[in-house]
Amino acid sequence: MAHPIESRRVIVLRKTKLGESDLILRCLGQDGSLVEAVAKGARKPTSSFASRLELYSCADVLLAQGRGLAIVKEARLVEGNAALRSSFERSVAAAPAAELLTRVAQPDLVHPRLFDLTRAAFDRLARAEGPAVLALVAAHLLKAMAMVGFQPSFSACSRCGAPVDLDAAPSCVPFSFLEGGVVCPACRAHVETTVQATETLRWARYLLSARLDEVAAVGIGADAAAGALRFDQAWIKVHADCRLKSLEFLFTSGLQAV
Repeated sequence: MAHPIESRRVIVLRKTKLGESDLILRCLGQDGSLVEAVAKGARKPTSSFASRLELYSCADVLLAQGRGLAIVKEARLVEGNAALRSSFERSVAAAPAAELLTRVAQPDLVHPRLFDLTRAAFDRLARAEGPAVLALVAAHLLKAMAMVGFQPSFSACSRCGAPVDLDAAPSCVPFSFLEGGVVCPACRAHVETTVQATETLRWARYLLSARLDEVAAVGIGADAAAGALRFDQAWIKVHADCRLKSLEFLFTSGLQAV
């Protein structure tokens, strides 16, 4: 009996070898759900899938739905994003964004804005230089976490809701990753907090709210961008319950010193 055919637009997040010539693809669907499928023969030099289903590319695919993983029957390249694979700097930066999505996206959970966010982030990462690369991935991670329900509070106490003005705050402020945001002086004794640099929180607040084209052009320094990424790392560890290996590699690669 023929399997039903489904057309999907996807962004390729991860590729895993299967057998001698096949690939298992983990992709972000246009509705924000996780799409897992097998591309048979994709590792053969003569396969048309090889250039159409590269990592970080956007493609239109036809999937045959079976009892197990779907099978890719056809693929048409929409955006190749080759610069994310040819440049070490951009490849290392794109990896945490892709890895986070494989952790927070689910096959039957719809988050349409995740796709548009990731497509735009990859497009801008492919053209970014220097610290803007780090700023863009930091912004993507924060925005993606917010879209799936984990948005940090930078303007109100995460325990009592009292206003907190980061622009008038001293150099360091108490922040609770468990509670979900900044903590006012009155609540600090009752909540587990860490001391965070106010500048880092201001940058994280900006990256969360700004458009990606603004992030790319803002002129953030390398230290500030790396600080925002370390904030992301701690936030993701608590609220997505995972450590992104690709983000840890980024910190050891020397990229944050660019």
